[in-house]
Amino acid sequence: MTEEYNALMANGTIAIDAADLRKHYGSTKAVDGISFQVAEGEIFGMLGPNGAGKSTTIEMIEGLRNPDAGVISVLGLKQPHDRTAIKKRIGIQLQTTALYPNHTVVEVIDLFRSFYPGQTTLPTDELIELVDLREKRTTRSKDLSGGQRQRLSLALALVNDPDVIFLDEPTSALDPQARRQVWDVIKEMQKNGKTLLLTTHYMEEAQLLCERVAIVDHGQIIEMGSPNDLIHRYFQDIAIELENGHADVAAYRKLPGVVNVTSEENKVTIYTNDVPQTMASLINDGSTSKSVLRGLNVHSATLEDVFLKITGRALRD
Repeated sequence: MTEEYNALMANGTIAIDAADLRKHYGSTKAVDGISFQVAEGEIFGMLGPNGAGKSTTIEMIEGLRNPDAGVISVLGLKQPHDRTAIKKRIGIQLQTTALYPNHTVVEVIDLFRSFYPGQTTLPTDELIELVDLREKRTTRSKDLSGGQRQRLSLALALVNDPDVIFLDEPTSALDPQARRQVWDVIKEMQKNGKTLLLTTHYMEEAQLLCERVAIVDHGQIIEMGSPNDLIHRYFQDIAIELENGHADVAAYRKLPGVVNVTSEENKVTIYTNDVPQTMASLINDGSTSKSVLRGLNVHSATLEDVFLKITGRALRD
């Protein structure tokens, strides 16, 4: 037992327990020994680029795929032995959900409620209120905006009043305003006592919503912890970003206060523990072109910086 696991147990019951999960496709190790636990009432995020193994992991926990190896427990029930019982207590939002284009919002929700005969479901009006689609209740799903369709798919994941909810890239391809509307719904789910496991490649989303995150790359968890803990673990310094397609990284490393420099595409990030000294050198050094300072931005380190530092590549790659 890890200290982190013991701390979770002290604070409440474990809702999800995944141990040494593995899934291979030929020579490709999609999931290669992933282990983690999620406490009841927690929002837990899995972060990583496309193809990292996030979706395969979450699908094995949901019971949509069988692992090649490993042990999965959801609410004390075992996958795949208790798959039917687990399905009754979980809600799933996939990256894409068939919404029956000619059905209205009310009709789609009523249809999904009919999929649970003999089981208590949440009232349609309550679900519509939760995802803020009151004014769209008689609108056909094909006429909804992208953000509205995502909120409707969230309502469908809640039809059976699940204890655990799985969200796979819940805000993928949404504009910033629609993304924030979905975030509000997710936070409301947690207030209502739900446990949420989400996958995302938006670091801002994970930093805002999740108590803990697991960074996944090449089918393995390479780091795990709260967003703040991960940032403090890897950075006690400030990031200075420059737009510069032809950076002299070696020269930047010699500036006073600099502890690390990364470069990707047209952006250079200088990490410093002495912002005034580093900035003074950048501005006053006669050998530094003024064009180098174009698009300068100074900020504290983020999860994006953590991912770049420990993997050597940006999250969107």
